[in-house]
Amino acid sequence: MGLHVVVIGAGFGGLGVAHALRAAGVRDITILERADDVGGVWRDNTYPGAACDVPSPLYSWSWATNPTWGRRYSGQAEILDYIRRTAADDGLLDLVRTGTEVTALEYADGAWRITTNHGVLEADVVVSATGQLSNPVIPAIPGADTFAGPAFHSAQWRHDVDLAGKRVAVVGTGASAIQFVPGIADRVRALTVFQRSAPYVVPKPDRAYTPGHHRAFERWPAVPAGERRLTYWITERFNGALEGTSPIAGPLMAAIRASWKLQLRRQVRDPELRRKLVPDYRLGCKRVLFSNDWYRALDRDHVDVVTEPIIAIEPAGVRTGDGRLHEADVLIWGTGFAATEFLGGIDVRGVDGVPLEKLWADGARAHLGMTMPGFPNLFVVYGPNTNLGGSSIIGMLEAQAGWIAQVARRIQDGRAHRVAVRRDVWEAYDDEMQDRLGHSIWAGCDSWYRDGRRITTNWPGLVAEYRRRTATVDWSELEEVGAVSSR
Repeated sequence: MGLHVVVIGAGFGGLGVAHALRAAGVRDITILERADDVGGVWRDNTYPGAACDVPSPLYSWSWATNPTWGRRYSGQAEILDYIRRTAADDGLLDLVRTGTEVTALEYADGAWRITTNHGVLEADVVVSATGQLSNPVIPAIPGADTFAGPAFHSAQWRHDVDLAGKRVAVVGTGASAIQFVPGIADRVRALTVFQRSAPYVVPKPDRAYTPGHHRAFERWPAVPAGERRLTYWITERFNGALEGTSPIAGPLMAAIRASWKLQLRRQVRDPELRRKLVPDYRLGCKRVLFSNDWYRALDRDHVDVVTEPIIAIEPAGVRTGDGRLHEADVLIWGTGFAATEFLGGIDVRGVDGVPLEKLWADGARAHLGMTMPGFPNLFVVYGPNTNLGGSSIIGMLEAQAGWIAQVARRIQDGRAHRVAVRRDVWEAYDDEMQDRLGHSIWAGCDSWYRDGRRITTNWPGLVAEYRRRTATVDWSELEEVGAVSSR
């Protein structure tokens, strides 16, 4: 029996799964992508200054290292070009159906029925690679739809809107805002940044790679390989510090805090503004951000940082709790993504029609972040508790792709049919995750890592540990579920 695998999403996760499946000998693969191109978040986020906060030598597939990166921390356009080029060279683009949005997954008669905007198709195995940062969020603020001027989310940047000479309001001070605010500050007439919680922003050790670097990278591949290994080692020490297991956790976090404090003091002259920009939580509890020009952008005469809570959006601007109306011509939402809504927008129903939202009524959870009881042959890439506080997510994605490829190959060989994690294993794993996360640094504050009740996004250990645990499938943890198709 041939095995048909459908992968949902053509970003780093989905394309990486397809590569791993083909390496394992699984050939019948279809990648469904709702947009008109591959690239995931690097296709969608085109705002000024968009770039990665993980060094490029590590933020790339291990099977497609790139000696021609233009700088240590590459920008959006270069990363998107890398994804497109690598997918083309690997023959993955031939597997992609663009403009195809999945709205429902239903397990019936031993197979998955996939409902899309172009009709229904069936698959033996489905892999969701929709990501944690793919669906933008605009907060439910009264009057949000009444603003008279252009209003858009940073992940849906309106390049047709000329910001020159405009009064611009920015809501949010997260990872996107710290990049696009410096990118637009010189163009606008006035900029008002609404801050709910100040982030820790530390220097970004970025630099352009020179022709000399590129000659060395081409001539001696061990040089970029060594940079990749060194970056991985450094980021793993940071992961250990967040978990609290690293022996250098104390000194490392103290050094990071000192670099943040020094940058804030050097770049912000106004002591009152400086006080506004001091976080009220422990370093590492929320995502640590990297920028060399965020604080400089805020310390300009035409830029105002507002910490009063927003109570309403009005046609003319933003109303805050002190009663003041902050007038604006353009409103930009830098308010992040629905990170805890895994498979968001897809109605998923497993054995006996049980909806996934019922299984996840108390929060999303999956064994190894990939498999749930009662949902055979459905696997999630970048699923619950697989995000990182540090290091490159691509290392996690590759580990997941390898594990899924092992399962798919076993099914193709007829040694398994319709498999999912045993419920007791799923429950024990989730207990472990929540116990460890409860003792991690992330337990100390509210952040997008939480769904309001529990931390559902983050992995509590090192990347190395996750790779060990996913390197070889433990078949005793899985069981046959549901009817075996007679097709």
